[in-house]
Amino acid sequence: MSNLDTPAAVKSKPNLLSSFYRQPKIFIKLPSEGKFYPQAALDSSATGEYAVYAMTAKDELMLKTPDALLNGQATVELIRSCIPAIKDPWKMPTIDVDAALMAIRVATHGEKMEVSASCPSCNHANEYEFNIVEYLNRLQSFNFETKIDCDPLVINIRPYTYQEGTKAALKSIEQQRIFSVVSNDDMPDAEKIERFGASFLRLTELTVDVVCGCISSIDTPDGTVDDAAQIKEFIDNTTSEIFNKINDRIVDMKNKLDLKEQHVSCGECKHEYDISITMDQSNFFAVRS
Repeated sequence: MSNLDTPAAVKSKPNLLSSFYRQPKIFIKLPSEGKFYPQAALDSSATGEYAVYAMTAKDELMLKTPDALLNGQATVELIRSCIPAIKDPWKMPTIDVDAALMAIRVATHGEKMEVSASCPSCNHANEYEFNIVEYLNRLQSFNFETKIDCDPLVINIRPYTYQEGTKAALKSIEQQRIFSVVSNDDMPDAEKIERFGASFLRLTELTVDVVCGCISSIDTPDGTVDDAAQIKEFIDNTTSEIFNKINDRIVDMKNKLDLKEQHVSCGECKHEYDISITMDQSNFFAVRS
């Protein structure tokens, strides 16, 4: 064999370490049941269950990058690494995101999660332990209600994608920054009013855009409309009653997925209070040493 053949031979040599690669730790059912994914965004499972792998060292380092967390890239790379069946996490429906992150946390660190909280009565620092699987089971049984009756119309909605949700969140943060600038005492009142008005208009448009983006089609007595431009035109010209009915359903679906507050008791003074458990990746995936 010549020297020119050596590189190819080396590349084809089996990696003896491959049998020691990480293996699936758990399998989950997605709250969406695999619906709402664009073509090629999900490698659909015949059983409806998807393999979840533990995080790699690279995944954990990614979660410590502030910019990647803010723009959603860290979450996308984490899900792509740990749930390979989700080919394009940007396109996954938001109703699947929290379930995916919980499953990854369980696969990496186990079912229990410790949460710190200071008692509002005596300020004692308490440590509580919660079973994440209980939350995960609730999410896996979630049912997204797609039809809204607005007689004689039927509005068909979908959850927005993770990409759409991230963009909306970033735009909202941007507008909130403008609000903070407006509160600057050194700024002339006339300029404050102008900037506030412009910012408020952008936030209003953002809310309308989110609602429009969640409408997949509208059934009318004469047929179905699924053209995005026509749907946007309808939303811009319909009554506030119909708009609020759609928006309320979207908000309600989101609230049903939110982690519920937990009722706890202070270990020092026995005072009872509620604490929130958030899905903030910077601490949700942290493990106490």
